[in-house]
Amino acid sequence: MDTFWFYLNLGLNHVTDWNGLDHFYFLIALSLPFQFKDWKKLLLWVSLFTLGHSISLIGSYFGWIKVEGSWVEFLIPITIGLTCLSILFNKNHSFSAGWKFNGITLFFGIIHGLGFAKYFSQIVFDDDAILALLEFALGVEFAQLMIVIIMIAINFIALNVLKFNSQKWQWIISAMVLSEAIRMTLNNVPF
Repeated sequence: MDTFWFYLNLGLNHVTDWNGLDHFYFLIALSLPFQFKDWKKLLLWVSLFTLGHSISLIGSYFGWIKVEGSWVEFLIPITIGLTCLSILFNKNHSFSAGWKFNGITLFFGIIHGLGFAKYFSQIVFDDDAILALLEFALGVEFAQLMIVIIMIAINFIALNVLKFNSQKWQWIISAMVLSEAIRMTLNNVPF
């Protein structure tokens, strides 16, 4: 039971760590266009992101996926930036509709998971790798859902209580997140 709490807390802390805000920024951008009524689609995307994250962790652990860490650190903020650009340049969010965005979200999860894969591989023992991954994924999923719920609540307040214009609200927040993604990308250029 101690290992369960260890890996669950590791997953929670991985997402909420203030020294690595990539998950936080990605989740803000992902959930920005949504309201409470859209919770099913958003839950699907958050879960696909977690699935992608888990695929890369297990793939890296068993040596099936090998990517240079400097490239991963470069690609992570690009995924955040692309998500922001989908808000800024698609008035009706057609980019974020259908199975294509499901696949993109899964792929972005794989990229983000690779950023943690080396550390994960160092702390997991062979006899409990799959169980550890599941416990870690539960922590990641729970933390991500908490961030998304908070973001949807902020959206609700901004749009329904403060009566901000929806499009302007999304543009302002996505532009702020995009500026951070650009800064992170420039700080991690691998060449």
